Amino acid sequence: MTSTDSGSTPKPPAKDPWELPDVSDLTVGVLGGTGDQGRGLAYRLARAGQKVIIGSRAAERAESAAAELGLGVEGADNAGCARRSDIVVIAVPWEGHAKTLESLRDELAGKLVVDCVNPLGFDKKGAYALKPEEGSAAEQAAALLPASRVTAAFHHLSAVLLQDPAVEQIDTDVMVLGEVRADTDIVQALAARIPGMRGVFAGRLRNAHQVESLVANLISVNRRYKAHAGLRVTDV
Repeated sequence: MTSTDSGSTPKPPAKDPWELPDVSDLTVGVLGGTGDQGRGLAYRLARAGQKVIIGSRAAERAESAAAELGLGVEGADNAGCARRSDIVVIAVPWEGHAKTLESLRDELAGKLVVDCVNPLGFDKKGAYALKPEEGSAAEQAAALLPASRVTAAFHHLSAVLLQDPAVEQIDTDVMVLGEVRADTDIVQALAARIPGMRGVFAGRLRNAHQVESLVANLISVNRRYKAHAGLRVTDV
C-alpha cells in the first residue's frame, strides 16, 4: 500500500536553497548612506541596476552624496528615504543606532529592514566587540521596530572596496540572518545582485552577535596584512 492509499499526504519536495526571488524592481533605501559603508553599498547596488535612495538626517547632505554617486541614486532625509523604499538598509554609526530607529518606527513599519551595524569599541589594543543589552544590533532593531521585518546582513564588507569604481567585483559571502525565510531569501537575492557576492543564510537573529563581532577580527586581519578581507563559506 502506498502512502497515498493510506490517506497520508505526500510531502512536497524540499525547496532549493539557491532558488531566490527577483528583487530587481525593489527600491532600496540606505540610512546612513553618506557614511563610508552606506555610501559604498548604495554605489554597488545602484551600479548593479537597483533603484537606490540615500538617507541622511539632512536631506541636502543626502542629495549631495547621491549626486556625486550618479547612477540614478536619489537622496532624502531619513524619514523620506524610509517611506519611499521597499527595503531599508541600516548603516548608521552604532552610537546613533537606537535613536535613529526609534525616530523612524512609523516610517519603517511594514518594511523589510536590513541591519548591517557592528557594535564595536576601540582602544590601544585595537577593535573589540560590544554586546548590546538586547544581544546584538539586529536584535535591538527588532525590539525597537516591532512592526518591521528585521534581518541582518552586509556586516563584513570593505568600505574601501565598495567605493572603488576600479573594482569590478567583490569576491565575498554575505551572512544573512532573520526569522522568516521569505525575508532572508530577498536579502540573499539582493546581495547576489552585486558581482562576486553571494548571500548565505546564517541563522536567526539570536545568532547575530557573533556575526557582528567578527568584524573586530577582520579589522585585525586587515591591519596585519594590509588587506580588505572578507569571508567565504566553503562546501555550500
